[in-house]
Amino acid sequence: MRIIGGKLSRRIIHTPPGLPVRPTTDKAKEALFNILNHHVDFESIRVLDLFAGTGNISFEFASRGAIEVVSVENNPRCTRFVSQVKEKLSLDNITVYKADVMRFLPNAPGTFDVVFADPPYDMEGISRLPEKIFSNHVLKPGGLLIVEHPDTVSFESHKSFRDKRRYSKVHFSFFENMRTD
Repeated sequence: MRIIGGKLSRRIIHTPPGLPVRPTTDKAKEALFNILNHHVDFESIRVLDLFAGTGNISFEFASRGAIEVVSVENNPRCTRFVSQVKEKLSLDNITVYKADVMRFLPNAPGTFDVVFADPPYDMEGISRLPEKIFSNHVLKPGGLLIVEHPDTVSFESHKSFRDKRRYSKVHFSFFENMRTD
C-alpha cells in the first residue's frame, strides 16, 4: 500500500500478511482523492474512517493535513498495525479506536466533515449503514459521506445520495448531509 498525496506522498507501507482486510486499491484511492481535491480543503477537516482495516484511507487523509482523523476498526491486529504506523510516521492527527462501528457511532467524539466507510462487502445490513451514520449525527451539516461497497448494493434511493463512481470492482457512493442545524 502506498500514500498517494500530501507530506508522505509516495511512501510505501508494508502490511503484515494475514490481516483480514480488503484494502482499497491504489487506482480507486487515487480516483477518490482526485474527486475530493475539488470538494474539500484537507487542512480544515475532521475525518471519520469507519472499518479502517489497514488504515489506508486514514493515512491518506492524515498525510494531506486533515486536522483530525478518527480511525475505527474492530480487529485488534489491524488497530495495532495502524497504531504502529501512525507512531512510525509521526501522524499525530490520527486517533485509533478498537471498536465495533455500529456501537461506536452513537458515542462518536463529535461530528466530522467527511465520513468514509468501507465495511466488509458481506456485512449484514450494509444497505442500512448510511442511515445509521446520519441518524447518529456524526456528519456535520454540509458534510460528505463516502461508502465503498460491492456492485450488489445500491444506495441511489437514499434521500442524501448524490453520486456513485465505479473503479473496476470498487464502488463509491457519495452522500451529502443537507441538515442545516
